Amino acid sequence: MLPIPHTQANASNVVLGLMRIAKLQDEDIRALYGSARDAGINAFDHADIYGPSRHACEERFGQAVKLTGAERESVVIQSKVGIRPGFFDFSKEHILRTVEESLAALRTDYLDMLLLHRPDALVEPEEVAQAFDELHEAGKVISFGVSNHTPGQIELLKTAVRRPLVVNQAQLSITHCPMIASGVAANMAGLDQSVDRDNGLLDHARLNGITVQAWSPFQKGFFDGVFIGDRENYPELNTALEEIAAKYEVTPTGVAVAWITRHPANMQVVLGTTNPHRVTECAAGSELPLTREEWYRLFRAAGHTLP
Repeated sequence: MLPIPHTQANASNVVLGLMRIAKLQDEDIRALYGSARDAGINAFDHADIYGPSRHACEERFGQAVKLTGAERESVVIQSKVGIRPGFFDFSKEHILRTVEESLAALRTDYLDMLLLHRPDALVEPEEVAQAFDELHEAGKVISFGVSNHTPGQIELLKTAVRRPLVVNQAQLSITHCPMIASGVAANMAGLDQSVDRDNGLLDHARLNGITVQAWSPFQKGFFDGVFIGDRENYPELNTALEEIAAKYEVTPTGVAVAWITRHPANMQVVLGTTNPHRVTECAAGSELPLTREEWYRLFRAAGHTLP
């Protein structure tokens, strides 16, 4: 288990994301949840916008997985707020109303974590602070975080928000890792990889005890398909994944997870699969002790430059 700084929570380094469960039958959702728990996963990720209508996936989870009191205390349930049709909204009113709706849909009295989803350009930190304080004092949310935020946006929130911001959920995979690759190529003029696209998100997280949650851990880019098995575009990477997987007796998918969890920032990997077997594969790779040589081999095989 991974201690989440500034909280009392101990969470698995793999998080099961539940954005695709709206059309699953109850027994399939329970099987997915059960496979996660059997694999040692205790963290579950939701958002109000997941599904064909607001709170649809939260509602399906709440209907299918009826947690006992003891089971609820043993898991970490998080949800996200802020995305609305055509705009983003971090107003106090919207945050408070959405959390009430999420709690009702999930059939729980509290969220372990609430994340601000995509940065709201019109954010007023004082309103966010008021909403967070009310939710925490009422026992409805224990901890808070953000998703897809830059260090500057986090620091702006902290001018008013008194509760620690404990996680930042951001896209990361072997092939899509500007938060890592830009630092490796720092100060290399003319090399696109050297461009800092997130203002030092990963370093800021490590300096401030913020846990990065990596979403789309198998995507080539921004929803461009997965790189695992794509020998047309990533032949060298897939050869490396398969050879390392054979050494550790896991799957290439497990190695792709290990590439993220091996990083000393103690990141979590957010899965989006609805396949129980894939959940087991991912969890099996999450504790692999990849060597530096193996980690950098995968990095280079994905097309990144070591100056």
